[in-house]
Amino acid sequence: MKKLHLIIILILSIKAFAQTVNDLKNRGISENESFYINQIDSVIAKSYERGLFNGNVLVAKNNKIIYQKSFGFTNETRQTALTEKSIFNIGSIAKEFNAVSIMILVERNLLKLDDPISKFNLGLPKWAEKVTIRHLINYASGIPKIESGLTTVTDEDAWKILRSSDSLLFEPGTNYKYDNGNVFLQRRIIEKVSGMSFQEFVIKNIVKPLKMTNSVFDPKSGYKNRTSCYDFDNVRCPEMNFISGWLWVDINDLYKWIDAMNHNRLISKESFQTLLNNPYAKDEGGSLGRYFEKEELQRHNGVSYKFESIFLNDFKNNMTIILVSNNLNRVWDLGHIVHDLMLGKDYNIPKKSVYQAIRKESLKDVNRAVEHYYSLKEKSKNDYSFENSGELNKLGYELLRLGKNDESIIIFTLATEEFPKDANLFDSLGEAYFTNKQYDLALGSYTKAISLGGTNGNAEKMIEKIEKEIRK
Repeated sequence: MKKLHLIIILILSIKAFAQTVNDLKNRGISENESFYINQIDSVIAKSYERGLFNGNVLVAKNNKIIYQKSFGFTNETRQTALTEKSIFNIGSIAKEFNAVSIMILVERNLLKLDDPISKFNLGLPKWAEKVTIRHLINYASGIPKIESGLTTVTDEDAWKILRSSDSLLFEPGTNYKYDNGNVFLQRRIIEKVSGMSFQEFVIKNIVKPLKMTNSVFDPKSGYKNRTSCYDFDNVRCPEMNFISGWLWVDINDLYKWIDAMNHNRLISKESFQTLLNNPYAKDEGGSLGRYFEKEELQRHNGVSYKFESIFLNDFKNNMTIILVSNNLNRVWDLGHIVHDLMLGKDYNIPKKSVYQAIRKESLKDVNRAVEHYYSLKEKSKNDYSFENSGELNKLGYELLRLGKNDESIIIFTLATEEFPKDANLFDSLGEAYFTNKQYDLALGSYTKAISLGGTNGNAEKMIEKIEKEIRK
């Protein structure tokens, strides 16, 4: 009877396996792809469980979507689950739409990349005669900054700043400065040349042809399928005005866009390469993010408030990995982890964040937070990212920015005790002491940073600054 029972179990197992294999074949997914799908799902699901990801994921291989899933919620209430129709602010990735629009106009012989922007009569100062469209799309224009820190800037504000600034930050083509003023002027030139608003041009020439049916410009709160970003404390991001022209997309529409660029459906391969390769700052990237020529890999990420997105477009291996999030977390790391996984490389599932674990407590009672840190390290060392010095460094700087100088010193001191060979942490501790006007202790920390290899000259500069303060 026992043998018969085992035989029945074996037959059922074989039958279930056969059904799974047949199901995969019916969906056009090979057993090899199924192996990767299970790994991807394990990585993202575990990261979500650990509070490290809230968003949507899509992975395509050989022009076919092999994995797509939503994890988490649309906003801080955590009541409405994300779906593939959820639309996100993709930050800087949306700058690709104006750059490609420029190339569409170039291919229609309506403008040239080396046209000076003065040609378009935008009411700009004399420096516009030296700045070309090619400079704008590669952030090598040197035009005045339209933003400073977290200050928001409207279209009207941008015009005032650009039209009232008589000088450039540097001679065009000699340096690189990533600033939205370049994006703003690209959009205005598109309008001048096309005779329609930037939004109308993109909808007519990109959104509709690619059937990006769920994409919308600058949607207000409450718009259908719109997500809102929120932080670790489940506090919603503020709704703030900004320069216009940001296309919000769902993950399927973003994939349609990437796939269209890969197959030259909107612009030629030559134009695509022009945008991928920044002749003025090869290591910085340009309008389409960073291009790694040797690996044949395009990587673009975007951050706006607590929204964060990334895609890795691997031409050599014909794969695309997209993650979109409304909860600023480990999107960058996870994108690269999934890429390594797909390439058969070693990878580790991200651990829980030490920073998140003790952050709230640090704001109320930093000494209890330190006790909590040691308790976690003793009981749950393998679950948390104790090996990452950046976790404590990040917390220390958050406390410093909040004016909690003494508390930041306690956290930075903890960090240097945990990572006694990390020059950067001693540099951070030095900054906290300096802010607190404890100059002798600051000198000691900066000297220690130098003895450990230094921090690219910052420690030396700070020592000079401190010595001047002491001599006063």
